[in-house]
Amino acid sequence: LGELGLRVGDPAVDRAVAYLRRTQEANGSWFGRWGVSYIYGTGEALGGLAAVGVPTSDPMMTRGANWLACVQQSDGGWGESADSYEKYGTPGEGPATASQTAWAVLGLLAAGMESHEAVTRGIQFLVERQTLDGDWEEPEFTGTGFPKVFYLRYHYYRIYFPLLALSHWAVTASAELAKTPQPTLRIFDDRQNSTPYDLGQGSTHREPA
Repeated sequence: LGELGLRVGDPAVDRAVAYLRRTQEANGSWFGRWGVSYIYGTGEALGGLAAVGVPTSDPMMTRGANWLACVQQSDGGWGESADSYEKYGTPGEGPATASQTAWAVLGLLAAGMESHEAVTRGIQFLVERQTLDGDWEEPEFTGTGFPKVFYLRYHYYRIYFPLLALSHWAVTASAELAKTPQPTLRIFDDRQNSTPYDLGQGSTHREPA
């Protein structure tokens, strides 16, 4: 709806926002259906709310962003096991992955937290774990077929979601990039050579990979 230009005040948008307000968990997260699980649901909910004009000051946005920041891991990434769909599982806990880190970063950006340390650490996680051919390793199953029944490894989740997070961060945080040192992204020409690109300085130089 947001992509179509509809905003808060439109009846369909207001019903959707009311649904998200009603279904937000007590800890601030949202259940996720197509990705594992609460990290996915929370990141997507925050993005949707921002797209239709819900202000970042709304308590619903603040609580969702705070939950994401609280479940960030010590290495800067986010991860969640499919066990979170079970009663014995804990939402927001599991091996850190590229796709789930990207979902969290996108959610935090939507909530207006582009300058928050959690976003910087999440971006650094993605940059440092990119492989020499531009991919990310992700053996975990982060796609949901049917909860508690079967899960999927969508092979492009680990690529296009990190790319979305990195590009959204570069645009959203553009004002901050000129002020503070930022992680260096590597733009790969092939498997032998790469061009480091410092988003903060806007300069490139070539060196062996």
